[in-house]
Amino acid sequence: MDRANIVIIGGGVVGCAVARAVSARWSDVFLVEQTPKFGMGASTRNSGVIHSGIYYPPGSLKAQMCVEGNRMLHEFCAAHNVPHRNCGKLVVAHGHGQEAALGNLAENGRANGVEGLRLVDRTTIRAREPHIEASAALEVLSTGIVSAEDLVKTLARMATEQGANLLTHTRVIRIEPRTDSLAVTVVEGDADDPARANEETIEARCVINCAGLFADDIAAMLGNRSYRIYPVRGEYCELVRAKSYLVNNLVYPLPHTDGLSLGVHLTRTLWGTVLVGPTADYIADRNDYEHNRLPVEEFVRRAKPMLPELEAADLQLAYSGIRAKLVPPGHEGLADFVITREASAPRAIQLIGIESPGLTSSLAIAQRVVALAAEILE
Repeated sequence: MDRANIVIIGGGVVGCAVARAVSARWSDVFLVEQTPKFGMGASTRNSGVIHSGIYYPPGSLKAQMCVEGNRMLHEFCAAHNVPHRNCGKLVVAHGHGQEAALGNLAENGRANGVEGLRLVDRTTIRAREPHIEASAALEVLSTGIVSAEDLVKTLARMATEQGANLLTHTRVIRIEPRTDSLAVTVVEGDADDPARANEETIEARCVINCAGLFADDIAAMLGNRSYRIYPVRGEYCELVRAKSYLVNNLVYPLPHTDGLSLGVHLTRTLWGTVLVGPTADYIADRNDYEHNRLPVEEFVRRAKPMLPELEAADLQLAYSGIRAKLVPPGHEGLADFVITREASAPRAIQLIGIESPGLTSSLAIAQRVVALAAEILE
């Protein structure tokens, strides 16, 4: 049986950030990821936006981790040559009612410590985004964009260089408490080829649940069945290359009042393409990225108030991603991140409901996890 100080379950951007952070302080760190590559799920199936922290309730973990993570991520990307761009964004409004909501959003952002917020008029909007229609906008200077795939690769490489053992094609099937450890049983190999799979147990002094969409399954293995993840699929379209000139940077509508999403927005990527999306719909299967995809006409309907020139012929279907929501269908509001030690298994740390702004918050979350791990290991 292998012995470890720390076993991290899940190799998305948060898991890899945690691996980098804890392996700088402790030896014998293992990370296990069930897919063939790190960051294949929600970590890279998103808009790649470095969020500012304007949306989340003051005092919430989402607000704290996002604002802190924004600063850390900009600095990290610059220091380690991770492709990114400090581009800012516009949250646009149409008419007096929405303009009042913009003011409230700005106040919320300032309460969270977000700097560089200002309300701008139609003339200023048109100077930045000539094809965008809006009566007013909130300019958010600290918003940026990052290559999520390069970020994950850099974090994984740094963790490995610090001595961490990062394993793909490895899924957890059982976690059992021992006197002074947790026994994590994993199966290595292709899940579709059981004959070649290899079962092993790692005895860990600390287990960190970074399993994303499957974090509730891991929590149940740790003895806590009170969490449930509700998968929400977000779909994207992309502007055809000839129409990519229509958007210069990032343009958002006001967020959905039910808290489900930030709405279909316009994202100019680091590669010069323009994404339209994501949508937000509850689905039954956590691996269902493609079944019953929305038609391009639906994206046109949602984005056209911001971009009146947009037509169906300007769009092609792109990828989709799935968010790990803690709010069930039919309910409203924002659920906060869960980042805590597990009462039923004191050697475990739970990270559950790490949806947006999880990418932005990843380095700040990892820093918080280090403090929790120190309570267990030191």
